[in-house]
Amino acid sequence: MAAMLQPQIILLKEGTDTAQGKAQVVSNINACTAVADAVRSTLGPRGMDKLIHDDKGNTTISNDGATIMKLLDIVHPAAKILVDIAKSQDSEVGDGTTTVVLFAGEFLKEAKPFIEDGVHPQNLIRSYRTASYLAINKIKELSVSIEGKSLDEKKNLLAKCAATTLSSKLIGGEKEFFASMVVEAVLAIGDDDRLNLIGIKKVPGGNMRDSFLVNGVAFKKTFSYAGFEQQPKKFVKPRILLLNIELELKSEKENAEIRLSDPSQYQSIVDAEWNIIYDKLDKCVKSGAKIVLSRLAIGDLATQYFADRDIFCAGRVTEEDLHRVAAATGGTVQTSVNNVIDEVLGSCELFEEKQVGNERFNIFSGCPSGQTATIVLRGGADQFIDEAERSLHDAIMIVRRAVKNSTVVAGGGAIDMEISRYLRQHARTIAGKSQLFINSYAKALEVIPRQLCDNAGFDATDVLNKLRQKHASGEGANYGVDINTGGIADSFNNFVWEPSIVKINAINAATEAACLILSVDETVKNPKSESAQGEAAASAMAGRGRGRGGRGMRRR
Repeated sequence: MAAMLQPQIILLKEGTDTAQGKAQVVSNINACTAVADAVRSTLGPRGMDKLIHDDKGNTTISNDGATIMKLLDIVHPAAKILVDIAKSQDSEVGDGTTTVVLFAGEFLKEAKPFIEDGVHPQNLIRSYRTASYLAINKIKELSVSIEGKSLDEKKNLLAKCAATTLSSKLIGGEKEFFASMVVEAVLAIGDDDRLNLIGIKKVPGGNMRDSFLVNGVAFKKTFSYAGFEQQPKKFVKPRILLLNIELELKSEKENAEIRLSDPSQYQSIVDAEWNIIYDKLDKCVKSGAKIVLSRLAIGDLATQYFADRDIFCAGRVTEEDLHRVAAATGGTVQTSVNNVIDEVLGSCELFEEKQVGNERFNIFSGCPSGQTATIVLRGGADQFIDEAERSLHDAIMIVRRAVKNSTVVAGGGAIDMEISRYLRQHARTIAGKSQLFINSYAKALEVIPRQLCDNAGFDATDVLNKLRQKHASGEGANYGVDINTGGIADSFNNFVWEPSIVKINAINAATEAACLILSVDETVKNPKSESAQGEAAASAMAGRGRGRGGRGMRRR
């Protein structure tokens, strides 16, 4: 009776949605599995593409995990974690975004039956962390260094890594062509880390093989005035002046007040304005530069003036392109034309304006510092070129990582199977429940070769059994799925390589995400966000009504 008279405690605001306990963990796992299923079919060389149509009417065709995850407007709070790990994998390594989402989804899927049977999530988390630590150490042990090779050998090895990445993309058919282009571009920028030194310019039309690499800078012809066509369009070893000022005839109108006693004096003021611009142009010519580029406008007077003196000029060059020209030619961007000394001028072997498709490009090649490169992409449809750009971004990131970390592992599911075998073996040495959890982690790692087979239309069970048998024999550590025949093959000898950092990062991020989702046992959804908008709208309506009423009463 006393228990019945206990007063009810209201702790949270009315309408607050709370879900907790085992059901909540299972619900979060289901949401993450659904997200993993969305990108599952995009994995590998035979992966399918997704066509995403957003609310603005833009269409994107992609099979890049990070791009798809960004474009899917996921609202489930737990599933958003998978979007974050895909983004972090993309920014850190550049490739393996689908892999990381699949790993996380599979780890959770394997954990689900244990949670339903009443296992405490912390036990699972502890075992998963141990397993990930063991797996990463095993990858480091199995990785092969490409350090100490000659430049030609290194180029060849890096091209293999780029080709492995590109084989799963839309431009996979031309992977050898693009792989060598990517390697040249990455080696051109040397030790510099800034990705924006590799420019990718897109020109619709032609076919993919019309794409080319410029060892220097290329950008589209900017807006030009009359007189532009009379300027020379080709120079050998020119000096280049880079400016950040306007070269236009401007009448002084801001805060200027002039009082004249004699109308004839007005002419001297007009002349002064002309003299200012002529003085600027004269200094540009005297500097000895044959090419003048400015981030701001170069007007019609200046364009004609330069054309008469056989100087090429371009105004309104984007800041990014101007900085890349500065980095490549060794010039410095000036904010004044006074005292332009020789040291601030850039130079290159050859400058020419070239027609690419229906666009005209200004191309600077043979630059002395050689710290930049530009890839000009051609292709049929805009969406296709956009996807090709995303694919090349992934390949560039991979090659950069391979140059820096210089260790590679066998791809095609080989490394995943080897770690899976190693963890199963290790699990047998552990007493207690932990053995089961590490076993399930090992099983989850098999998702990569299984999915590669499913996406290519092969019998996954058959191929996986062959792989397990080969890896168990002790001499098949490098064996993975052979996409061409549907059997198994030595991935390492077939040059299916990926930088070890990709796998290490993917396993790390996926395990962290899985542990984070398993450790959440309650979700509290605050109703304020929904009701606040309603209240704001209601108060605005009420305010309008009161205002009208007030006016009406005054009128009476």
